[in-house]
Amino acid sequence: MSTKSIVITRPSGQARQQVELLNKAIKQSGINSSLVNIISLPLLTIVPKDNEQLADHIASALKDADLAIFVSPNAIESVMRLLERNWQDFSKKIIPIGVMGGSSRLALSNYGIGLEDAPTPVFMPQESGQWDSEGLWKELQKLGWDWATKKIVIFKGDGGREWLADTLKKAGATVEAISTYSRIPLDLDNPAWESIQELDISTSLWILTSSEAVRYLGSIAKDQFSLGLNHAAAICPHHNIADAAQEIGFGEVFTTDPGDEAMIKATLAWLSA
Repeated sequence: MSTKSIVITRPSGQARQQVELLNKAIKQSGINSSLVNIISLPLLTIVPKDNEQLADHIASALKDADLAIFVSPNAIESVMRLLERNWQDFSKKIIPIGVMGGSSRLALSNYGIGLEDAPTPVFMPQESGQWDSEGLWKELQKLGWDWATKKIVIFKGDGGREWLADTLKKAGATVEAISTYSRIPLDLDNPAWESIQELDISTSLWILTSSEAVRYLGSIAKDQFSLGLNHAAAICPHHNIADAAQEIGFGEVFTTDPGDEAMIKATLAWLSA
């Protein structure tokens, strides 16, 4: 069996956790770990915004909000670190929260949100296969709210999908989207690229978790990879990311349910093939 490489493209902090989980899973599976090369390539770096004006604006927006939506764990981390207050201190009423999936739910729990004496309601798609904007909207529709009477605050990063905000507006809601972090592409001079330049692309599997990161990868792939990505495989936890991976030329693209467990299961299957 030849050596295979796994390229994890998440931001550094998230990548470390995934590397640890993957190493543990490989050992438990009986796969020879010496034949698996795990590479961290943080295509995007998350940079939280940090200024008093933004903090004041967020606090003001939440005073009369009926629902707050966090599009990712990064949005939760950036808001809570910026404001340094308990969630239920922002309004005289408890502001319910909507999130896309399990990682965000865990991030809320780390701040005690949803675990209070009078728990903050947290809305999330029940099935992991629906952990996205569309899945959250389906969940929110079950509330039976008159959206024309509701103010929704969405916390997000610069750019990204606008589907949920647009859908809520079409339903009649007042929507305020607040960007609380930026995504900075990995500089081409960063030493992390050296491992990629030496990589046998034909025996590599890329774990891709961001459409924006995939598009950035595609913009530089021709200069970085002599073989081309058409010789590589990719695992994507959402069909939008899979579509982006196909567009930039990955030879094989596997779509999994969201979450580390599903992606690791797919990675082990690829390693065993």
